[in-house]
Amino acid sequence: MSSKSYSPVTPHEAVSVIRSGDKVFIHTGAAAPQVLVKALAERGDELRGVQIYQMHTEGHAPYAEEQYRDSFHVYSLFTGANMREAVQAGRADFVPVFLSDVPRLFRRGAIPLDVAILHVSPPDAHGYVTLGVSVDTSLAAAETAKVLIAEINPRMPRTQGDGNIHISRFDKVIEVNYSLPTHIIPEPDEIERRIGENVASLVENGATLQMGIGAIPNAALAAMTNHRELGIHTEMFSDGIIPLVEKGIITNEHKAKHRGHLVTGFLIGSQKLYDFVDDNPLVRVLDIEYVNDTSIIRKNPKATAINSAIEVDITGQVCADSIGSRIFSGVGGQMDFIRGAALSKGGKPIIALPAMTNKGISRITSMLKPGAGVVTTRAHVHYIVTEYGVAEMWGKSIQERAKAMIGIAHPDHREQLIRETFEIWKIRI
Repeated sequence: MSSKSYSPVTPHEAVSVIRSGDKVFIHTGAAAPQVLVKALAERGDELRGVQIYQMHTEGHAPYAEEQYRDSFHVYSLFTGANMREAVQAGRADFVPVFLSDVPRLFRRGAIPLDVAILHVSPPDAHGYVTLGVSVDTSLAAAETAKVLIAEINPRMPRTQGDGNIHISRFDKVIEVNYSLPTHIIPEPDEIERRIGENVASLVENGATLQMGIGAIPNAALAAMTNHRELGIHTEMFSDGIIPLVEKGIITNEHKAKHRGHLVTGFLIGSQKLYDFVDDNPLVRVLDIEYVNDTSIIRKNPKATAINSAIEVDITGQVCADSIGSRIFSGVGGQMDFIRGAALSKGGKPIIALPAMTNKGISRITSMLKPGAGVVTTRAHVHYIVTEYGVAEMWGKSIQERAKAMIGIAHPDHREQLIRETFEIWKIRI
């Protein structure tokens, strides 16, 4: 079959199939289809009650603006920067859900999708495009939506894994040519470097790593240059893994699942990262229902999950989705991997965060803020890491946890934490 066996239309023709009241999925992360999103928003005056379902997306989200309040309502399954104000203002809703559960919402019909708007690589000689840098929840959306619309972009990396879709499956396609959004992480500061070193001290040779995006995961990876034979099985990765692959530190040779391969559900980073994964047989970009399945995660030896938090109380309750009642991100895959790592032979679930905010507020607290979401419970927590050290929590009592947590808090806040711990828990430190 010819690789040109499709008839491209204009962006406005493509989105003309969307009707008022439809449930519409938008491709995730750096794969958010920028041109089709703009065209959809431009139909705002003629549409009413369109329900948009999305994870974090890069780029602009004009459909979430006040002027389109009656046209579009967004259900945010993980809230990124372009959606926080809309969620806070009530123009969008936050859906608390484990990342591994999102595909099931589509596949089991709990959220029956009418349309999926995707961003794909060009078809190969056999007519297959790929979902590129974001297979994650987007594969399930593509499988279950009644109508598929896509941007075909030669700059979308062609990735190997689960994201192959035949061009004949699409009802409308447009051709675009623009660079994917990039996310450049600055060099870690001194605090992030110390946190990274503390995290790296917990990682054993031969471990299989999960980590997110940001300064702390990158700092931790940068501190692993003396490690050996590491593997990657993660919901997402960024540029930090590339130097370790190039130096032969990440080899994936001890993994029980997909030995010899990097496994991820999606990726966001620099153009260098997108070039690295393009048609790279080392990388498998897979369905997130599989990647984040605890029964799969636990099979890899020494599964080590490195996740972040907004605040953690002295008993080990982890808030990672909100600042008080203000939604900041989402549940994501933290619990999937925290539990999967805990069940892995030699596994280590790690929560890492700075001891205080840039404004001098302690992120180790006696009690979580009112309205704060507990993403990871104190029963699931094993290790909490700050720049001041490591608190080992597994199997520890409330009193033992309080002492360990205060020990890794910023020194300026320890006296107040000791006082509050006595007032609340009657524990003397």
